[in-house]
Amino acid sequence: MRVGIVGCGTAGAAAAILLARAGCEVTVLERVEKPGAVGAGIILQPTGQAVLARLGLLDEIAAKGARLDRLFLRTREGRTLVDLHYARCDRSWFGLGIHRGALFEALYRTACAEVRVHTGVAIEALRHEGEVVYAGDHGPFDLVVLADGASSTLRDAKVSLYPWGALWFVAKTEAFAGELYQVAERARKLYGILPTGQGLASLFWSLPADGLDAWRADFAGWKRDVLAMDPRAAPVLDQIAGPEAVTFARYRDVRMGRWHDGRVVTIGDAAHATSPQLGQGANLALVDALVLAACVTAAPVPEALALYQRQRAEHLRHYQRMTRVLTPFFQSHSSLLGWLRDWTFPIANALPPLNKHMVRTMAGVSLGMVARPLALSSLPATRVAIADKSA
Repeated sequence: MRVGIVGCGTAGAAAAILLARAGCEVTVLERVEKPGAVGAGIILQPTGQAVLARLGLLDEIAAKGARLDRLFLRTREGRTLVDLHYARCDRSWFGLGIHRGALFEALYRTACAEVRVHTGVAIEALRHEGEVVYAGDHGPFDLVVLADGASSTLRDAKVSLYPWGALWFVAKTEAFAGELYQVAERARKLYGILPTGQGLASLFWSLPADGLDAWRADFAGWKRDVLAMDPRAAPVLDQIAGPEAVTFARYRDVRMGRWHDGRVVTIGDAAHATSPQLGQGANLALVDALVLAACVTAAPVPEALALYQRQRAEHLRHYQRMTRVLTPFFQSHSSLLGWLRDWTFPIANALPPLNKHMVRTMAGVSLGMVARPLALSSLPATRVAIADKSA
């Protein structure tokens, strides 16, 4: 089977490797001439780790990351809002804080070694001719996988920009370990530190997009605000010479009624990008790639893509819904939502069933309050991954 993959980020590279190992002839078309990682830290959850184990890359990536056993969130005044420990659900679970670059480099290097990767190729349109598809001048392909990110122009989707984004800075520090640490002030301010291994950590600060200029103008005031929230951040703040050293990231919400059309399927952020409030983007993309490869080897392309839709729908729709619901509680100008969060989250955190549900959501396996958690071993593509991880 001839497969063309547009985009060589997390979803595209993982899908390329898995499809090639399943016997497909894979060609990757990447727009950037010299691809590299964009962004700062992310968390690889048990779901993403299982896929990386299947790819044979987990040990390499884990060696460059930082183990996380806990997510902690408090108010500026010191009241605990959320205190989640992976071990409360499964003692084998943990998060892996890692810089995006470490994940990208491992996936990209492996993809280049196993499939044809063409860089500097901008695909403007797809062309269907009978039972094959062309991506620009490349093809023919029996299947085209769109994995070109949230800003893709090749799929039919409803895309909107979140009004808030986040400031990111990668610092040299080993003062933070074992947890994602966050401090919130109502829904208007959110600060956090994510350890990412190799003596690094990512600082993030929530900010409305229209407030970027004001932040730059009062850079020193912002540093004082961060320090008031967490005095331990002083060594990190000392490394930030000026506003130009900090990256501001915007996020898109992508909605697609169906992720496949004929012999074309959309995966990763191109299909279901969300706000990073639940930290699931890379993990969902990795699972997408694994399930897609399993479906393609199980049935002819049209049936395989319909099977893929059925396999992924419940999981993906749940995290899309949850992110849209939760984001305004952390990134908005609403005093009411901030107040509601500060009073309801501690109650949920203190109740064991709700706390465990929040842990499952954090780990990437939740399907909803009334649905049983996602069992990775129940997915046809992930049974081997779990076995590999256990081995």
